[in-house]
Amino acid sequence: MAQTDAASTRTDLGQTPRGDAAHVAGSRDLPLLDLTIPELLADCVSKRPEADAVVFASNGMRWSWGEFASRVDDLAGGLLEIGIAKGDRVGIWSPNRPEWVLTQFATARIGAILVNINPAYQVFELEFALRKTGCKALILVERFNSSDYVAMMREVAPELADAEPGSLQAGDLPALQSVIVCSDEPHPGCFTFADISARGAQTPTSKLDTIGATLEPDDAINIQFTSGTTGLPKGATLTHRNIVNNANFVTSAMALTEADLLCIPVPFYHCFGMVMGTLGCVTKGAVMVVPGEGFDPESTLRAVADEKCTSLYGVPTMFVAMLEHPEFDTFNLSHLRTGIMAGSPCPIEVMKKVQKDMNMSEVTIAYGMTETSPVSFQSSIDTPLNKRVSSVGRVQPHLEVRIVDEKGAVVPVGAEGELQTRGYSVMQGYWDDPEKTAEAIDAEGWMHTGDLARLDEDGYCNITGRVKDMIIRGGENISPREVEEFLYTHPGVSQVQVFGVPDAKFGEIVATWIMPKPGVVLTEEEVRGFYRGSIAHYKVPKLVRFKPELPMTVTGKPQKFLMRDAMIEELGLTIERTA
Repeated sequence: MAQTDAASTRTDLGQTPRGDAAHVAGSRDLPLLDLTIPELLADCVSKRPEADAVVFASNGMRWSWGEFASRVDDLAGGLLEIGIAKGDRVGIWSPNRPEWVLTQFATARIGAILVNINPAYQVFELEFALRKTGCKALILVERFNSSDYVAMMREVAPELADAEPGSLQAGDLPALQSVIVCSDEPHPGCFTFADISARGAQTPTSKLDTIGATLEPDDAINIQFTSGTTGLPKGATLTHRNIVNNANFVTSAMALTEADLLCIPVPFYHCFGMVMGTLGCVTKGAVMVVPGEGFDPESTLRAVADEKCTSLYGVPTMFVAMLEHPEFDTFNLSHLRTGIMAGSPCPIEVMKKVQKDMNMSEVTIAYGMTETSPVSFQSSIDTPLNKRVSSVGRVQPHLEVRIVDEKGAVVPVGAEGELQTRGYSVMQGYWDDPEKTAEAIDAEGWMHTGDLARLDEDGYCNITGRVKDMIIRGGENISPREVEEFLYTHPGVSQVQVFGVPDAKFGEIVATWIMPKPGVVLTEEEVRGFYRGSIAHYKVPKLVRFKPELPMTVTGKPQKFLMRDAMIEELGLTIERTA
């Protein structure tokens, strides 16, 4: 059978297809790292303890590798003191702040599993994430933008008001014991972040090292929620091996070294920020430069200029915002060399402007998904320009990819089909969801990405679409089903379908077609208002249309492609894409 034949030839594959089959494997010249995150950090620190490790440009905070490691140990020890043990889940609900990156490495230090919670989440989503993963502790900021995190946490767990810190007993969240607020002010029932670090300062390093000796590279260490096309978000469970190696290979493709300074305006709760960014810097000893809590084009440009950054990450919309900033020409970007543009398709003209106007002649394009830690394909600093703007590069080292048809047979080079990936980067599975895991990863270890792609004769990949209907808005994955299910709770809605429509700024925006119940009159603003405060702002439909009926197949399946095409025609859209 096709699957067996493809698998049996994997050791003979290279970065270019052998024969005419769309099946390639990455280089094995560089070995996989057999390290846990604490071992990786310790190795980095031992080489240059006095060198800069991280800079938070917005507040002037700057730590050396030695100071960073000490702060990590303090927090790790404090978590131990409040009862966090190896395998326990610790949530982090925060924008890009010092506490985030400390939590990332402190949880790993004691083998606790970090649960990334999107800063845009509202009450419903927060409660789901905490309950699904059984978080024993949650670290959160007081507020971010218009969101009052502490107030939302009290709504989820009203028992906080009368609880002793560390002894929460919440009826809807039985596993949650400790809530830790990143604040100087105390909150009822909560620890402060400083409290935890102060407790841990007394914890012997030997105690942490003893725990570290029990950790294995294949232990689960991180849960990241990802939206597919059906139902609620799924928790992709990643191991040390998954993310340590992906961070290493991604930064190697950029030729990053200890001499580099990487500006990271992308969110830490994404793989882009915490794997390709912070962890990637640790693999090379490069400096992490964090321009602010959330992306702002001016603060990012200023951080790049002031810190003389050599590398910059971003999704295409971020680069567009920087290029179009009215004071763009006043910032000195002459030190920039490389970086990564990923998260959504990159328009050709944007790529050319980034190379020319931002001095990023060696900028790379990357493609992947949370379930693959994340990067599977990436261009390199010497990829020919025509390939760099029209593809997502070649397969990463130690990974294997193939493109298959509806029956699972490998298609010829140049033909379109579903992209599948296997190798060290494939997640351990979806947390507490064996059924969804089995749907995503087959018996031979292939991760079914749901993305449509083509491979050319040189092994470069072009992403052409998605088998499923997931919406990608500015790098954020949005599940139409999740948005639909919430709107179905509106008393005036009979039927609803949510889908993506191309957008020049965000790549896609959310659209919805609604059939109101008989006799009910709805307005666009009423529908958007129903969403606000209940789901993340980026999931709220930008386009709302009311229809007497929705296009369905004879078996009752919605035909989203017809709705999408109709909206494209209505809006007169013509969007050029590279990948």
